[in-house]
Amino acid sequence: MVELKTDTSIDEMYAAGQVVGQALTAVRKAADVGVSLLELDEVAREVLRAAGATSPFLGYRPSFAPVPFPAVICASVNDAIVHGIPTGYRLCDGDLVSIDCGAELGGWAGDSAISFTVGGARPADVRLIETAERALAAGIDAAVVGNHIGDIAHAIGSVCRAAGYGIPDGFGGHGIGRKMHEDPGVPNEGRPGRGMPLRHGMVLAIEPMLIASGKDGYHAAPDGWTLRTNDGSRAAHVEHTVAITDAGPRILTAREAL
Repeated sequence: MVELKTDTSIDEMYAAGQVVGQALTAVRKAADVGVSLLELDEVAREVLRAAGATSPFLGYRPSFAPVPFPAVICASVNDAIVHGIPTGYRLCDGDLVSIDCGAELGGWAGDSAISFTVGGARPADVRLIETAERALAAGIDAAVVGNHIGDIAHAIGSVCRAAGYGIPDGFGGHGIGRKMHEDPGVPNEGRPGRGMPLRHGMVLAIEPMLIASGKDGYHAAPDGWTLRTNDGSRAAHVEHTVAITDAGPRILTAREAL
C-alpha cells in the first residue's frame, strides 16, 4: 500500500534527507588512500549523532540476510554493486567506491547514495559514474505527476543501456517514508506508461545501479550482504530520495557539490 505524504510530511522528510546529504558529504571528504571503510562508517555515525538522527541501516535484517546489518553505511568497492559491509579494508589508489546511507529523524527516513573514485581515477570509472548520475537525473526528471513508475524505470534503463552498461536484475529503488523501504518498487529498467501512476505526495528512493561490463549477472558474497558482479567488473550506485509534487520532483537528499 502506498502512503501519500502531506506537504508538511515532505518538509519533515527533507530534514531527514539533509542529514543523509551531510553524512555522505562528510564521508566523501574523508575518503582517501589509506582510510579504512570502518573509519568512513564512523564519520557517518558522528554526523547522525550530531543531528539527533538514527540509522535505518544499523541492525536491519531482511529475510535474505544471515545477520543484521552492522553499520550505518553500505560501502561497496570496485566489483561490489551494493550492500557492502564496512570492514578494515583501507582504500587504495584508483578504487571505485559507492557509499549508501540513510537517516531517520522525527519519525521519517531519508536514503541516498554516491559513487566516486579515490586517488587517480581510471577514465572508464569516471565514465561509469557520470553515466550513473545521468541515469539518476533522467529518472528524477520522469518523476512527475501523471507519469508512471515505468516512465522512471524506462528513463534510467535507456541511459544505462545506451552507454553499454549492465543493470542487476531485481534490484532498484523503492518507496520511502516512515520506513526506509515502502511500496512501490522502482525498477531500473521498464516500459514507459506502465505501472503505478505517479501522484502528488508519493516519495521514492530512485537508485540506478550500473555494471561496467554490460552484463547483468551478480552474486552474493560470503558475508550474505554484499552483491558482486559475476565477472569482476566494476559497478556504480547513486540514489536520491525524491518527492513527487504538483510543482515537479523535489530532491529531499540534496547535498553539497564536491
